[in-house]
Amino acid sequence: MNDLLPLDFSAAARQLDIAESSARLCGMSPRSVSFEYVDLFAGIGGFHAMLDHAGGRCVYVSEIDREARETYVRNWVEPLPKALRPIINTDITLATPAEGAVDVPAHDVLAAGFPCQPFSKSGFQRGMDEARGTLFWNIARVLEELRPAVVLLENVRNIAGPRHRYEWNEVIIKTLRQLGYRVSSTPSVFSPHFLPPSMGGTPQVRDRIFIPGTYVGPERAQAETDVPPAVVRGPVDGWNVHDWDVDWVLDDDADIPGIERYRLSTDEAEWINVWDDLVQRMWSARGYRLPGFPLWANAWVPERALDPIELDLLPRWKADFLVKNARFFDDHRDVIKAWRKANPSFANFPASRRKLEWQAQDMASLWDTVMHFRPSGIRAKAPTYLPALVAITQTSIVGSRRRRLTPHEAARLQGLHRSFSFDGQRDQASYRQVGNGVSVGAAWHVFRAHIEQNSNDLPERLVRSVLDAPANPTGDALAPEAHLADRQIRAQGGHTLAG
Repeated sequence: MNDLLPLDFSAAARQLDIAESSARLCGMSPRSVSFEYVDLFAGIGGFHAMLDHAGGRCVYVSEIDREARETYVRNWVEPLPKALRPIINTDITLATPAEGAVDVPAHDVLAAGFPCQPFSKSGFQRGMDEARGTLFWNIARVLEELRPAVVLLENVRNIAGPRHRYEWNEVIIKTLRQLGYRVSSTPSVFSPHFLPPSMGGTPQVRDRIFIPGTYVGPERAQAETDVPPAVVRGPVDGWNVHDWDVDWVLDDDADIPGIERYRLSTDEAEWINVWDDLVQRMWSARGYRLPGFPLWANAWVPERALDPIELDLLPRWKADFLVKNARFFDDHRDVIKAWRKANPSFANFPASRRKLEWQAQDMASLWDTVMHFRPSGIRAKAPTYLPALVAITQTSIVGSRRRRLTPHEAARLQGLHRSFSFDGQRDQASYRQVGNGVSVGAAWHVFRAHIEQNSNDLPERLVRSVLDAPANPTGDALAPEAHLADRQIRAQGGHTLAG
């Protein structure tokens, strides 16, 4: 085992008052510890934030990425007194040998945002044996030997999709049931933008699969299979997702060190200015916004110029876009020609910047939107909730700020507190870590719902700790204006369900 930090398992240590003061440093509510947990494939601590909020104490962390591990330790481990620090492991495969004891301490809850890996489809193996050779198997080894009361796994939505039905049913669900965990065959899919600010929501569309399970023994787990999902995908407590405002996760520009590196380049500003000129001309000449389908300037030709035979040879989606763009050109030829004449630089734009996808409803200007520079073009949407953060750098551009979202703001979008720090780390690494992370609010919503549904089969101390915790696990991730708006909306009659 590598990089071990001291660990004291005594009951007295768990009740030390100093734990409460260190909790404050980590952005947690100061509550006495009622259960212990391990955090596998831990990333930068999304599960940690949620489970600490629930009254748990982390006893073991495993994360193979050095920079992510350093970020985790800096934010969650170093503020703790040495006697209460968890073991830090660099590679879970070293602690979970096929033969011999698992080198992980006893715990009540196991959380893991495990990587999505291919599983064998040989048809000759099932369950635990089928998972061998994947990182899911290493999780299963811990569950097999230590039998924590609750397991909470997280993965991309596609892992339960049509192309992975075998892996979902015959490997993941079957393995968990063989190990004694009562789980639902129906995945719990959830996104943080469905939660109001008061319940830990953040303005990010991030659908993820959560797999919560309760240990009831193999016999019951394989008999009690008619289990509903912990949560249903959709707005909670009547929250309208269109009430979100991206400003609620933004820092003041004056408080951002080195802000110049997040500002748009001269070329990027010109791309937006030129496209915004078309937006303004359409409003002025036609009185309405751009259409919602992707605009491909290279395809702006009269519809009569399209060859029906060539269109038939193309994929249907592409032929449809070409026809729509040709009709857009025919309907607005005067506006387009005047726009092109006024913006000769457009002819020299990169091919991907000669495409625009308007998803911003009736926003008056491109500069009022949130944008993404994608390989498929510039996408603009209303500044409410943002697309999912991803591990690669396609960082949201906030038009009103004329800059990109910073790593610190991206962390808050995941529900991490304002004091969370990357401490001078490379931005590329920080964006990747946040993009690979777990949404604190979404994980909390699923975990709490599962604990409540399974309370009769769980230790009372765990149930009480979770259910008595405050509703909002994200602390000060959102600006005070978010919570004020939430209260005002409720006072005025409540939220309306989003369509």
